[in-house]
Amino acid sequence: MSLRQIIEQEIRERGPIPFSRYMQLCLYHPELGYYSRHAEQFGKAGDFYTSSDVHAVFGRLLARQFEEMWRALGSPQQVSIVELGPGRGLFAQDVLDWSAKKFLEFAYALRYCLIENSPALHRELKSRFSQLIERRKVQVCYDVDEMQSYLDHTIVFANEYFDAFPVEVVSDAGQVFVDVRDGKFEEVCLPPTPAVQAYLDQYSVRPEPGERVEAPLAAQQAVAGLARLMRSGFVVLIDYGYSRAELLAGRHRGTVMAYRQHSASPNPYQAPGEQDITAHVNFTALAAVAEQEGLLPQPLLTQSQFLMGIGEPNQFADAFEDCRLPQEHAKVALQLKHLVTPAGMGESFHVFVASKGVSAEKVAALSGLSFSKSRL
Repeated sequence: MSLRQIIEQEIRERGPIPFSRYMQLCLYHPELGYYSRHAEQFGKAGDFYTSSDVHAVFGRLLARQFEEMWRALGSPQQVSIVELGPGRGLFAQDVLDWSAKKFLEFAYALRYCLIENSPALHRELKSRFSQLIERRKVQVCYDVDEMQSYLDHTIVFANEYFDAFPVEVVSDAGQVFVDVRDGKFEEVCLPPTPAVQAYLDQYSVRPEPGERVEAPLAAQQAVAGLARLMRSGFVVLIDYGYSRAELLAGRHRGTVMAYRQHSASPNPYQAPGEQDITAHVNFTALAAVAEQEGLLPQPLLTQSQFLMGIGEPNQFADAFEDCRLPQEHAKVALQLKHLVTPAGMGESFHVFVASKGVSAEKVAALSGLSFSKSRL
């Protein structure tokens, strides 16, 4: 049975399903979901690429920031990085390698926990980090519930993770549900649930005629759960997204998109399980639940501001250290430019940082927070 047939059967048995349920099945069905079927979605040959696919400097710069965070925590004998949705583990590899090369004391204290629920990627991660797993420096887990031993002095990191959380979609006609008619998926609008209505009133806007907005309730619940679990440490989330102020200004409305072989489409119903489906992240909503659970959110930054703050003090030496020839230096300069400039990923991605159990002065002194953009 195909994933389309599975979804159609559920609709026939239960009636129209919320868009979030449709998105959940498309991306995370245990056997046929987009992230469950295979591990070839990433990179130039896949459907999309992340900052770690561009150059190792992304992981190197974050290693430098993580080491600062470790010192802000008082340089404990053990510190944990918990990465959510690590994909193939390129970022983790870069962080671990650069820490071992440049920050020996931090590397000695570091344990790395990879939370990945895709069976295919789980196997790839276990193979990539087999030696470090044997040495108990790396652990690969399916769920955050397995990270009970990583709660003290914790740095939670996620890059392009929350954009793939299932969202509710609301139009001016009501909340979008998915039905099936004549073998095709069809949208029907019903009155929004109380939870969706409350979300729109607190963190979003009511859509104007012809508009849509998303309600990422699942992402809020996940951030709240992480914040409750943490005893001390930092959360660093990097994603494309917005604040409520931008929504009120008329931007970032109707951001659900599908991606396949580096091509974008607004139609999420075209190929269930064979295309990525994403929505921009509402950082105002995430900051609110994080603060409710004891985290201290920092001003929102662009990826450009964050990386520039980390890299400027040593003129991005982390990027160019391995360059021996002028043409190698030129190539790396272009890759770095792609990460930090508005024409690349620098302005489209934002960085959310929050802390728990760390003095405000030490948090404010982090190099990545040197350039603050706005209050959430």
